[in-house]
Amino acid sequence: MEEASLNAWPALHQVMLDGWVLRFSRGFTKRANSVTPLYAAAQHPAEKVRYCEELYAREGLSTVFRMTTVSEEGVLDDVLADRGYASIDRTQVLHRPLATGEFDPAGTFSVVPAASFLATYASLQAPPGIDERAARTASELHRVILRAIRGETVFGSIVEGGEPVACGMAVVERELVGLFDVVVHPGCRRRGHGRALVENLLDRAVKMGARNAYLQVLNDNSAARSLYEALGFERLYEYRYRISKRG
Repeated sequence: MEEASLNAWPALHQVMLDGWVLRFSRGFTKRANSVTPLYAAAQHPAEKVRYCEELYAREGLSTVFRMTTVSEEGVLDDVLADRGYASIDRTQVLHRPLATGEFDPAGTFSVVPAASFLATYASLQAPPGIDERAARTASELHRVILRAIRGETVFGSIVEGGEPVACGMAVVERELVGLFDVVVHPGCRRRGHGRALVENLLDRAVKMGARNAYLQVLNDNSAARSLYEALGFERLYEYRYRISKRG
């Protein structure tokens, strides 16, 4: 599942380092700009951490490590803590099995092209006060990452009153489907749009051969966690980020 989640959200550039995957995407999302310890390592982490810091500094980025509870990296965590790395964004990875015919999708759901999805996502997710240039840069990097996905991808939206009020995407790799970029307009929540969106995406993923679904949700996002738990998702493991100070 860790491999599938990295494939489903690819980086612009990637470097392998003794069991670690170093990902670089010009700062667009921590997932695509962090180090994930993925396989067993042979070398002590201290020198490797310094090397990572050099590489990310060249890109003008903070060094970020994605630490999972399925990785035996206690020594690395101690090294990062000693170097002043903060621990942020504790996240749960949720999972559920899928079965043919279990969903009865409802709502005004539409499968949309990537360009339409990007526009909807940008309008629903734009941070307050973001300037136009920064918004264009983020949208372009988002577009490049989506184009790099090699799994089968479904982009979907929910429409209310002629306007899209929710959107999300599903990436299918063999029998796994990951849900990403699920967002509902703040003024249209608690109307069943999130549930309809997820059920429609999962229904299409099942028809594409998916038999297990996963997604990632911040620990403090209680509303989203309640929705996913109601849909049968259960905690599988967790991750958090260790982030350096710039400079």
